Amino acid sequence: MISFSKVWKRYPGGLEALRNVTFTIAAGEMVFITGHSGAGKSTVLKLTAAIERPSGGSIIVNGQNVGALRPGAVPYLRRNFGLIFQDHKLLFDRNAFENVMLPLQVNGFERREAARRVRAALDKVGLLAKEKAFPITLSGGEQQRLAIARAIVHRPAILLADEPTGNLDAGYAADIGELFRSFNQVGVTVVIATHDEALAARLQPRVVALKAGVIVT
Repeated sequence: MISFSKVWKRYPGGLEALRNVTFTIAAGEMVFITGHSGAGKSTVLKLTAAIERPSGGSIIVNGQNVGALRPGAVPYLRRNFGLIFQDHKLLFDRNAFENVMLPLQVNGFERREAARRVRAALDKVGLLAKEKAFPITLSGGEQQRLAIARAIVHRPAILLADEPTGNLDAGYAADIGELFRSFNQVGVTVVIATHDEALAARLQPRVVALKAGVIVT
């Protein structure tokens, strides 16, 4: 489903975020991308979702060469993904329901079906009772749950999460981990960039470890 082959990523100024990285993630796997800050974890996720392009090598997602996609094809590729960012990227002028509704509106879902999906996603993350709440009124853990609901509302095949428990206490982090486990158990491919050792111990994923842009395990 996801295959990196001899991938390099160089940024302006000569920084090499990834160097000759090769790995494969099968459909339905749960994989953690681990490593120190600056090891290249976030870069792997951005390249997978075509947020950035590789400097060398190939990245194949569902049979498509991501690095060679024309710009107009990228939105169609991203329909396969649910994306969870470190900073949530929630819209603070919209309530929880409206935040989760946004990707369905963008993709042209019929209003009644979209509303049904939004409430199902909010229920899945335990926020159905707060559908009218604005993000500023939610705790950090609840904001993360809202971001997850938005990421999974269109039922993606692949869930990419960048440090999803980085700013949460142990209790909230464990709850978020169980959500990822539940998605994976129904066949969603889950790829998480993290340095959270407790989360890895709980979920027992396959680990791809990076050090200075190179795979070390």
